[in-house]
Amino acid sequence: MSAQAHDDDIRDATRPPPDAVLVQIADYVWNPPAFSGEALGTARYCLIDTLGCGLQALGHTGCTKLMGPVVPGAGMRGGARVPGTAYELDPVTAAFNIGCMIRYLDFNDTWLAAEWGHPSDNLGGILALADYLSRRNLSEGRAPLHLRAVLDAMVMAHEIQGVLALDNGFNRVGLDHVLLVRVATTAVAAKMLGGTRDEILAALTQAWADGGALRTYRHAPNAGSRKSWAAGDATARGVLLALRTLRGEMDIPTVLTARTWGFQDAVNRGKAVTLARPLGSYVMENILFKISFPAEFHAQTAAECAIALHPQVRDRIGRISKITIRTHESAIRIIDKKGKLNNYADRDHCIQYMTAVPLIFGRLTAADYQDEVAADPRIDALRDRMECVEDPQFTRDYLDPDKRSIANGLTVEFDDGSRLPEVVVEYPIGHRRRRQEGIPLLVEKFRRSLALRIAPKNAGKILHLAEDQARLEATAVQDFVGLFVV
Repeated sequence: MSAQAHDDDIRDATRPPPDAVLVQIADYVWNPPAFSGEALGTARYCLIDTLGCGLQALGHTGCTKLMGPVVPGAGMRGGARVPGTAYELDPVTAAFNIGCMIRYLDFNDTWLAAEWGHPSDNLGGILALADYLSRRNLSEGRAPLHLRAVLDAMVMAHEIQGVLALDNGFNRVGLDHVLLVRVATTAVAAKMLGGTRDEILAALTQAWADGGALRTYRHAPNAGSRKSWAAGDATARGVLLALRTLRGEMDIPTVLTARTWGFQDAVNRGKAVTLARPLGSYVMENILFKISFPAEFHAQTAAECAIALHPQVRDRIGRISKITIRTHESAIRIIDKKGKLNNYADRDHCIQYMTAVPLIFGRLTAADYQDEVAADPRIDALRDRMECVEDPQFTRDYLDPDKRSIANGLTVEFDDGSRLPEVVVEYPIGHRRRRQEGIPLLVEKFRRSLALRIAPKNAGKILHLAEDQARLEATAVQDFVGLFVV
């Protein structure tokens, strides 16, 4: 195209039809398919696990200092409640609060593809809006929402975020994956608010018009605490954009494809945004749960390997001469770190740190990222002796939609020339292929989380609801959330 033709193209004010990708998403949300029993059952476990992660985070002042109303005293009587607290807030602020607490410890579910992310981050907006709408409906003499509506919204949000992530690697252009949280929350929030198909579509265009946050706060040398509240910010923004759209805000039809000014040209370096497969319930069915360790997911199997090796090395830590981590390309790209680690956020995104701690102590908990544990000189001594090596087959299996493995292998060598047999774990315990093994541990993780913040009587009621799919789905949202108020 000539320069003149290009200029004429971008000056043409004829309003075009909306971008096809956004039409597909809006049609899906407006008229979703029947979701599989597996998807809805997995959504139930996702709901309780995500809330449990949030309750654990409330024990950390780094999280709680971010919570509450933006301006002290600016609560909202009859608004959305924040589980584990006494806050009653407008749904946008509540979405931030819930989103912040469920993401803070990096312990909720995960999706790995060309883009990475945590689709349960959308629960911040979904649950805040559902509680607000249920309480509003009751005050107006109308029926409340039930948890089946929350599970449906979770399946859709997971699907939108996860399918967009399959082929669109926004990390490769420096953007953070939370832009997909904003997009997915916006779509389902518009539906929950009673939006028409066209209003859902218009809201989606607004979500993409925000561009994307830079993911520099997840990487050396700038890794820091913003990564723990970025998803809360994104899901809250999704609720806000849905609310604004339903007040009549117009759409931006070619927000993705407009020459020069659209997302693809202006932000994504000319790369088209695509949907890799039809939208259904694939992502929820295949979601990865973090059950054993609050750690970046690419290192989950490395930590499992280290736990398995701990009994053989705990008395010989000082004699280890080399540790080889056989891994996949994505792990090397985002969590292979050398040099000084400056804070909690640095440590829980360093595969060497997440391997050294369980080798030494036989555990990896949230407390192990704090300065007190990190000061142990054995950790950095082991890190200095580690080498990450890509295994091309591990990388292929990671990207294979029928496998979706997250493999790591660990080999330990000693100063006398001896070595231990390599330990390899291909699928972490939270993987679909290990559901039968993982779900009882996930429920126990939730039980422990409840005990941290919730009175025993209410905790018992929550567990009673959570153990039965039909009973949970039929429970009114405001009653369920009310059990988490302290």
